[in-house]
Amino acid sequence: MNHGRLFLLLLLTVVLLACAFACGKSSSSSSQPAIDDDNDTTDDDDDSSPADDDASPDDDDDTAPAWTAMNSGTTTNLNGVSGTSASDVFAVGYAGLILHYDGSAWSVQPSGTTAELNGVWADAAHDAFAVGTDTTTFVGVVLHYDGSSWSPMTSGVNSGLYGVWGTSASDVFVVGDLGVIVHYDGSAWSAMTGGSPTDYLSGVWGVSSTDVFAVGFDSAAVAGVILNYNGSSWSAMTSGSTANLESAWGSAAANVFVVGNSGAILSYNGSAWSAMTSGTGESLYGVWGSAATNVFAVGEAGLVEQYDGSAWAPMTAAATADLFGVWGSAADDVFAVGVAGTILHYSGN
Repeated sequence: MNHGRLFLLLLLTVVLLACAFACGKSSSSSSQPAIDDDNDTTDDDDDSSPADDDASPDDDDDTAPAWTAMNSGTTTNLNGVSGTSASDVFAVGYAGLILHYDGSAWSVQPSGTTAELNGVWADAAHDAFAVGTDTTTFVGVVLHYDGSSWSPMTSGVNSGLYGVWGTSASDVFVVGDLGVIVHYDGSAWSAMTGGSPTDYLSGVWGVSSTDVFAVGFDSAAVAGVILNYNGSSWSAMTSGSTANLESAWGSAAANVFVVGNSGAILSYNGSAWSAMTSGTGESLYGVWGSAATNVFAVGEAGLVEQYDGSAWAPMTAAATADLFGVWGSAADDVFAVGVAGTILHYSGN
């Protein structure tokens, strides 16, 4: 009896062990596809990794700021910028501040004045002009750089000066408050007849000595002012704008741009001015381009707009400060200056 029970017990044990072995093998076999799936998934991840890695730099490049901030070494407002090359750039501003960039760093140049400097134009490394307003007497200030130092010039102007441009060191135009326009012939400054006493002229630019544009605002007419000089006299043009016009630049006599308050951008085709769509309501203070299809406008809150020959579009800038001036030596070497010593550089990225 006991032997029979022992036999049955042994038989049951054998059956259970066989069942356990069979179930274990079945379970192991059924789990194998899951392992393959995991391996497939791992392979998928591995396959996608290079694509993800490749995408990351592209994404970074797409969102990288086109403009980068430069160390100006100052928190003083900068109003204007001009130069002769990538390693010879001047920026001017409040309290007589003049900065120079040598291609590596910005440094202060003694100006000998505490006047608010509003504009600068450079003809050569040894010939540059800066203009502004004496904040004590409110008379116009003109400085000249001879390659080693800045010195005051006698302009005979008793009102604030804002814009300066020329074709050479002996053919320079300066504009300012009360319709003032003065010209330098290489030896002396002389007043020109053209602006109205109610005109506040902010900018000047020309194609040649016989085709110059001055822009600003007529406080009596409450309209944007554009004057043109033909080599012998100044005459008023119809701007069709009520905005305060701040700056002008062009690539040719029949392709001139003017910018101003409330996002105003005007273009001249050689016969008439017309409004362009800027896509912004922010005021624009400066304009410069390297070609008719590559024009930059700068303004409030770090705004930078670029024109490609078809339309204006905003660019990504590295600042939120107001920008007052823009100039470049080439399409991939552009400088913008503004509030609190802001200087931005565009390298064509």
